[in-house]
Amino acid sequence: MALTTRERLLETGLSMLLEHGYNDLGIQALLQQTGVPKGSFYHHFSSKEDFALHVIDRYMQEVHQGLELALQDPTLQPLERARRFFELSQEKYRRDGYLGCMLGALGQELSGINPTFARKIESCFSVVTRHIAGCLEQAREQGQLAPDADPVEMANLLLNCWEGAALRSRLLRDPAPLDRMLDFYFAAATRSA
Repeated sequence: MALTTRERLLETGLSMLLEHGYNDLGIQALLQQTGVPKGSFYHHFSSKEDFALHVIDRYMQEVHQGLELALQDPTLQPLERARRFFELSQEKYRRDGYLGCMLGALGQELSGINPTFARKIESCFSVVTRHIAGCLEQAREQGQLAPDADPVEMANLLLNCWEGAALRSRLLRDPAPLDRMLDFYFAAATRSA
């Protein structure tokens, strides 16, 4: 099935935002790459900011698919499911050339200067940590984590560590920081169980 004009713009915008960031994303370059006239862009989006916020929503569709695929896998234990989500993310990063997490990249670029993006990105991160925390709560209940472990705090720490490793992976164009971070985090998390 052919993509609509709006879907083509969002799909192309997703890869361009990841590669170039917000400030270097030129609407004219986007239009040239998609073959979409300028009027059609402004029919679907009121501004570059509006477009980028919709691209974030499109990115979150992929994140939700990864969360569902990993965290609802009945063949895995809760900690394995949590780790699996990040492994699926890492696989996407590999396909993208280790450009990392678009949310993290945009957050670093824009959160200090644009409160709209700061709120949007933090909201997206909160969705991820809420899902991960639910999985970690199951792990705690099953004895995979210490009884006094705080799943919400652990989920936030996991995402914070992941985003730092994703930045390093992007800088190096290498998966090693991601692998090391996951190994370290999950080994440390289970030591106290």
